[in-house]
Amino acid sequence: MPAIEFEGGQYESEPGESVLDCLTRHGVSVNYSCRAGVCQSCMMVAVEGKPTPVSQLGIRETLKAQDHFLICSCVPETDMTVAVPDRAGSLFETTVVSLDRLSADVIRLRLARPENYDYRPGQFLNLTNAAGISRSYSLASVPELDDFLELQIRIVPDGQVSSWVANGLQVGDSVTISQSAGECSYVPGREQQSLLLVGTGTGLAPLVGIARDALRQGHAGPIHLYHGSSAVEGLYLVDELSAMDRVHENFQYYPCVSRGAVPDGVRAGRAADLVLQDFAKLPGWRAFLCGREDMVKGLQKKIFLAGASMQDIFADPFIEAKD
Repeated sequence: MPAIEFEGGQYESEPGESVLDCLTRHGVSVNYSCRAGVCQSCMMVAVEGKPTPVSQLGIRETLKAQDHFLICSCVPETDMTVAVPDRAGSLFETTVVSLDRLSADVIRLRLARPENYDYRPGQFLNLTNAAGISRSYSLASVPELDDFLELQIRIVPDGQVSSWVANGLQVGDSVTISQSAGECSYVPGREQQSLLLVGTGTGLAPLVGIARDALRQGHAGPIHLYHGSSAVEGLYLVDELSAMDRVHENFQYYPCVSRGAVPDGVRAGRAADLVLQDFAKLPGWRAFLCGREDMVKGLQKKIFLAGASMQDIFADPFIEAKD
């Protein structure tokens, strides 16, 4: 079986095993998060040996040419020597501007925007804690409107980064973030097109950024934002989004709760189900789906069957790290 060399150690892989699984099975500490080739937090560079094509899907052409690849999706075909890439220019030091609770298990973290930090609302970045562990979070801020970077972070019990944010970080602390990545963002054009935004939990974060950015850029077609939660306590930013609904004639906000008592102004049922009840046919629509993986993948298929082009469906499933 191919051997993986990393930081002076050599590790034998097993049949069908990814580079990431090989290293972690041998107790090697490396950065990773989604394990699905999405977050790119496990990116490394092949010093010797060639990355597989599938392990380079979704990364920039300039990085592909330099043999960067994602170790979570690379099943090596030959011996490889791998290394953490030179991150100069791709990592940024910044400071905490504010921390506040949006709900019992969601915290809003605002960071100073580093100079020359480019991003599009709805993309994600990797936030690294004091122990060097990284996790991916979506950007809810809009660079043309906000001088900070906003992340909405669900606090996971024993989560290595979310717990650090909730219990360890303070205003003024320094943190490390990556350059932004991801394709789930608003691109101007087709200003009359109907937009459908559906999210669960902190899947709301990228959708808030996308909606604000679309309105800022003069999108004139209807924008429908559904935010789903199992209980009313899981909803957040209700007042802010309701205010947007009142100010912008083409923006409609639908908070949805699937269990328990449902107060006035909140719809009863799963957001994904209510969308299809409201709009059975979706030809010509553009859709953004963010949040729980099962919701995103299930609704992606249903929206396609309702007539939306797959090229107009942008999906960002949140895959929790195992630790």
